[in-house]
Amino acid sequence: MTERPDGGTAVKCSGCGITMQITSPELPGYIPEKLLTREPVICQRCFRIKNYNETSSVAVDQDEFLKLLSQIGDKDALVIHIVDIFDFEGSLISGLQRFVGSNPVVLAVNKTDLLPKVTNWNKVLNWVQKQAKEQGLRTADIVLCSAKKNQGFDRLLDVVSELRGNRDVYVVGATNVGKSTLINRLIRDYSDMEQELTTSRYPGTTLDMVNIPLDDGKHIIDTPGIVYPWRFSEIVSRQDLSAIMPDKPLKPAAYQLDSGQTLFFGGMARFDFVDGQHQSFTCYINGGLKIHRTKLERADQLFADHAGELLSPPTRDQLAEMPEWTRHEFRVPRKAPSDIYISGLGWIRVNSDSGALVAVHVPRGIRVLLRPALI
Repeated sequence: MTERPDGGTAVKCSGCGITMQITSPELPGYIPEKLLTREPVICQRCFRIKNYNETSSVAVDQDEFLKLLSQIGDKDALVIHIVDIFDFEGSLISGLQRFVGSNPVVLAVNKTDLLPKVTNWNKVLNWVQKQAKEQGLRTADIVLCSAKKNQGFDRLLDVVSELRGNRDVYVVGATNVGKSTLINRLIRDYSDMEQELTTSRYPGTTLDMVNIPLDDGKHIIDTPGIVYPWRFSEIVSRQDLSAIMPDKPLKPAAYQLDSGQTLFFGGMARFDFVDGQHQSFTCYINGGLKIHRTKLERADQLFADHAGELLSPPTRDQLAEMPEWTRHEFRVPRKAPSDIYISGLGWIRVNSDSGALVAVHVPRGIRVLLRPALI
């Protein structure tokens, strides 16, 4: 709770109703102290939405987010679930279907501009459909899009118009998936921003929504971004985020490996080809992370001697603050095109049909899995 400089009671935002605070710009309700005496008083987030068509994601932990989701099933709503194609499994909300009930879900698969330009988009769409179905998610539609390149958004708006009817629209997603960009586009197309913003706080939670009024009296509900701790983007330092998160199309890097060889991805992760025929592996990793090849028998010592230096980022100091590494072993079946996926870091495509035994070392808690090949 924040008191006014003159000693008065806590100040509420006239836009969203949240209690103002002056200490943490990254949290809801922030306002520079010098602006507290202005009228009307609105928080920095509402100010940006009103004046710049800019929304900023507010992050919450998983438990708080699930409390929010449990309320949507009781509403008559359209749900837009935004995921990141670069980190699909890491950004997909597990069990979303049981929370939203019979409400239709549109899966907006963002950041498609990161995939190589020669990508077969029909195959990507089929892959997304299968993966979503395996996760138990029933989708009214799936839209491949790129917020950065403004690709696919017209089709997404068409789908929203077709499915929305007389419903509110809830936009849900993890952090760093492009939710704010979509909200901005919906504001421009559907909302009269001359109106004041309102808020809706669900019973039993401490979450603050921003309800953006639509021209027909319904709302777009901008929900907080959920923080999933199994993604690399949540454990690296801010300065290393650019090294692991690509901002331009991935350039696949193919390596011909014999069993007993290892690839280090900076000091972030390690891939071991433990056993199998000589074969090719293609790395879909951001170019800002250098790949270093060595022999498996030398890998432990190389990491001990050069982590944070030759094998970087992260630096030695940053590495010391990250969880210790855990080993994950996978047996890749024959004639089954597969990826070894590392949440938030990318994936390694196993190109051979001959099968392989591989292992991945990453900080404890990071999600690693074997999946059907995306590309």
